Order: sequence, then C-alpha cells, then structure tokens
Amino acid sequence: MIKKKIKADAIITNQKGLPIAVLTADCVPLLLYDSKEKIIAAIHAGWKGAFKGIINNVIKFMLKKGCETKNITVSIGPCIGQKNYNVGEDFKNKFIKKHKKNKIFFKNVNNLIYFNLPDYVKSQLKLNKINKIDMLNIDTYNIKNNFFSARRSLKLKHADYGRNISIIMIN
Repeated sequence: MIKKKIKADAIITNQKGLPIAVLTADCVPLLLYDSKEKIIAAIHAGWKGAFKGIINNVIKFMLKKGCETKNITVSIGPCIGQKNYNVGEDFKNKFIKKHKKNKIFFKNVNNLIYFNLPDYVKSQLKLNKINKIDMLNIDTYNIKNNFFSARRSLKLKHADYGRNISIIMIN
C-alpha cells in the first residue's frame, strides 16, 4: 500500500491528545481554539490561501460543528512583516479588485509596494466576528528573530529553507 501525502492548508479536530500542526516559512500560521466545543484548527495562510478564503472556510466549518465566534480564540504566529514583503503592481491590483478596502494593506516606499499579510489575515478574522486574537508580530524575514524565511533564503540563494512549526492540541 502506497501512502499518499495529503496536501492541505488547514486541519481541524476535536480529538483530545492529538496534536495538529502547520509548517510555515513566511506565511501566516493560525491556531484556533473553541473553548466550549473543544475544537481546534491549524491554518497555513499564505497570500493565495488567505485571498481564496481559507480562513473563512475553516471558521464556517467550525460554526457548522457547533462553535460560536465568541468562544473562538486565535493565535497568529510569526510570519513575514510588511516592511519585508515587496510585491508587484499586479498583486496589489488583484486584492483591490476583490475589495477596494484592501488598499489599506499596501504601502508604497521608494516606488516599491509592500503588502501587510498579517494584518490582511487579521482582517479576515475580524470579518468573521472573531475578536479574541493574539498576534505575535514577529517578522520571520528578520534574521535576528531566529525564524525560517523562504524569501530571505531565496534572496541569499540558499539551496533550501527550513520550516517553522506551530502546534496545537486539546488536553
């Protein structure tokens, strides 16, 4: 029997003693916990997943399972910060085309465009009426923070880059 590795950007469980995790290297790791229903989720939110609604989909699923937004706490882990996330004009236009309010997640500095992925992710939580949010605000790109960064590794021409792991479990 060949075991196939499952590719997914989220995992959800209500099983006690079963740790779930997400690997990131600049993307946003989100850990969700519903204190009443005892359901947890781990989300890998890169710009594509966040743009396509991974956060909304996970929260909708949790709500279908009996969770309530007032009982959900979310931890936003280390990810790339805006000052190190340079993007192109087409990237910016894609977000603004989706919603004009997305302009607030972009900043122009010296004719370069920078995207605020962690704040975009946080806004997705807020749109879903999640208010208990713990955001670490640690930039993975900044080497002094001691986290793996795909963008930093590519810039330095490293053969590969490590991954950061974010784990959650119900005791």
